Amino acid sequence: MNDLRPTVFASPKVSNGSLSQLENALDEAIRRTQGYLLREQRAHGYWHFPLEANVTMDAEYIFFNRFMHRHAPRQEARIVDHMLGTQNDDGSWSLYPGGPGHPSLTIEAYFALKLYGLSASDQRLEKAKQFIRAHGGLARAGVFTRCFLAYFGQFPWYGLPSMPVELILLPPWFPINIYALSSWARETVVPLTILMAQRPTIPLSPEFGLGDLWLEPPSPQSIGFARSSQLLSWRNFFLAVDKALKFLGHHVPWTPLRARALRRAEQWILERQDRNGGWGGIQPPMLNCVMALKTLGYPDTHPVIRKGIEAIEEFLIADGDTLMMQPCVSPTWDTALAVKALLDSGLNPDHPALSRAANWLIQNQIFRRGDWSVYNPHLDPGGWAFEFANDWYPDVDDTAVILMQLQRITTKDSRAKQRAIAYGLEWALGMQSRNGGWAAFDTNNESAFLNQIPFADMEAMIDPPTEDLTGRLLELMGSYGYDLRSSRARNAHRFLLRTQRTNGAWWGRWGANFIYGTWSVLAGLKAIGDDQHAPHVRRAVAWLKHHQNQDGGWGETLASYDDETLAGHGESTASQTSWAILGLLAGEEGISPELYRGVNYLLGTQNPDGTWNERLWTGTGFPRHFYLRYDGYRIYFPLMALGQARQRLLTLRARGTTTLEIAPPRTLEGSK
Repeated sequence: MNDLRPTVFASPKVSNGSLSQLENALDEAIRRTQGYLLREQRAHGYWHFPLEANVTMDAEYIFFNRFMHRHAPRQEARIVDHMLGTQNDDGSWSLYPGGPGHPSLTIEAYFALKLYGLSASDQRLEKAKQFIRAHGGLARAGVFTRCFLAYFGQFPWYGLPSMPVELILLPPWFPINIYALSSWARETVVPLTILMAQRPTIPLSPEFGLGDLWLEPPSPQSIGFARSSQLLSWRNFFLAVDKALKFLGHHVPWTPLRARALRRAEQWILERQDRNGGWGGIQPPMLNCVMALKTLGYPDTHPVIRKGIEAIEEFLIADGDTLMMQPCVSPTWDTALAVKALLDSGLNPDHPALSRAANWLIQNQIFRRGDWSVYNPHLDPGGWAFEFANDWYPDVDDTAVILMQLQRITTKDSRAKQRAIAYGLEWALGMQSRNGGWAAFDTNNESAFLNQIPFADMEAMIDPPTEDLTGRLLELMGSYGYDLRSSRARNAHRFLLRTQRTNGAWWGRWGANFIYGTWSVLAGLKAIGDDQHAPHVRRAVAWLKHHQNQDGGWGETLASYDDETLAGHGESTASQTSWAILGLLAGEEGISPELYRGVNYLLGTQNPDGTWNERLWTGTGFPRHFYLRYDGYRIYFPLMALGQARQRLLTLRARGTTTLEIAPPRTLEGSK
């Protein structure tokens, strides 16, 4: 709790006061957070905060080292400390803090800790083993877990789904081809097909084995993939294909296209190695590409392997005295949002920090054609990636936020800025899909049947347009003068009306969850000039107000992705409270009781250094399967919310209002 703020606004129960008192409280809070952000800016002009995921990142770093016969004892010791520090009391590991134990994650952690050298009799491993066996043993391992176990002889190859390397030879017009997959699936699948074709075997001493995790000897029936209850379904069709491919692979050794496919996949990987040595900017393809090339005979001294390992090592980051493996790094996203927060909170557009950030962003714009151009061949490049180096996969969301901020910053080289904006705007708008929405990395990437192949146990094989991205692109269009007379805007507007839930909320693909989606859409609707009195806007605003917590904040558990009855319910967090405040500011004029109480929540929970504590995770990688903790979310989103709230106060003052008359919020049935 921050004791420096004016006590007159220390409690949400305060209903009336002068505008100047609230302005003073906001000014002080904003000053502290701006100071923190400015101190955190890197010398080159960007911001970069840690990005945390579940224990599988740490475990797979240890798997990778054993696969590559690498020795990294100091790093692994600190990583093991991090892994053990996130273990649950029942011996399991979870997808996110507070979530239920996850069998496949726990299997990976258990195996990694044994490979590191912990004895099977260690109490922590014993508890993990009991959890795994109580939840079905190794037969419950997910697809990626099965792959890593198979490399070490701990899972039979017939228990892996068929993913023939010949897939790389299928043309883009064929319904199933690598470009029909989402960018992240594509980057991961291509090297995996090499590994599955090569079937590497890393010998292990018996003490490292996992025989104690089988409840019964494995068989095709016991470790097979569950069929759909519907006789005629894509899942059952793909299971039949999988069975046929395995039969042919076992009984018909002749594979006339295998050598050609391996060469094509190898070349595909080599072409896509980024300038920093990584692939796709995310951990799975980076590990898989290095391991795949290793199986093709590339020595450890080869520049491609050496650079790839260096890129992987750069994902390691200190977490106190421990070390963790990040799934990705987010400097572009962090920089775009930090700049927006500083601008929203009143920092002068010609401030040197903003100029440095703008220059760094402009220098990192991508002017090469990536995978997105396969189905969008006439669109010129001009986007930005999420990471330091990921030229093949620029991110529509990052690009939109960057473009909205660049136009607000005063730069010395105005021509360079205008060129960046012109190319970026054309690319971002050109990534709109047929249904009116936008996705993160591709257009029209929505062949839902691909999520039914046995390999797709994370249901993330496609990248369809989503509500939050579409809201962001409407916000971008509005900031550049577009309105609903534009056909692009009208198509996006119709997409959002179709996807709104009956309760008024919108789903959030990249943030948790309906609070994130509803804010993103409301911001876009306001920017594009939609009617704030329209029923869909009023329902969304009412939904946000209805889900405010008693402490004045907002929170939503990641479990709402599994159970939508939990939408909008959860412990208050700084980032989700900020999203709700920003949504209310976009969806209505004035200062409602709910908005006022939300602002008070942020003022009352700010730390003296200008930050907020946030224990829970609010970022989404793959809904229901993979979640993230963005360390910067607890800083720049509250600053945006407080900055925009202060601007609302200034607007009220300009209209002649000098006092706030805030009636207590109406108690709604079912509110918390």
